[in-house]
Amino acid sequence: MTLKKILWTTDFSENAAQALSYVTSLSEKYQTEIHVLYVLEPFAPFGAWYGDFDQSEIEKMQDLERERAEKRLSEICENYLEGCPLYIKHTAIGDPASEILKLIKKESPDMVVITTRGRKGQFAFGSVADKVVRHSPVPVLVIPIHYAGDIKIEDK
Repeated sequence: MTLKKILWTTDFSENAAQALSYVTSLSEKYQTEIHVLYVLEPFAPFGAWYGDFDQSEIEKMQDLERERAEKRLSEICENYLEGCPLYIKHTAIGDPASEILKLIKKESPDMVVITTRGRKGQFAFGSVADKVVRHSPVPVLVIPIHYAGDIKIEDK
């Protein structure tokens, strides 16, 4: 098996952090580059909001959220992925499963690493993980959160 590129998806939850030990181990063993993806969920259509908002205000809020996400990704890469030869940060806005599948198509990773459920996980196997496993053209390593390591990503 040859691995050159791994995609790890995170929603910054403790559940998603459970995949870190697998990602770093694979990266160190195979000297792969790691692509880390965080998907921001889009703000609700402004017509559903209370008060007057124009599109520029919504875009400003989305830009602030993206900046915050990029800062968190940088912290994760610097604090937890130092053993990786190369890590590349990605952010996207939209449906998490769809955006993960788009990045798989664009970057052609050799493997995707995802946990069974993320921040909103109410079920043993979440809908995002399910959609990615069902539609990914590359192998997906699914980490069950109750079996994984105990790494926690803390806000700084």
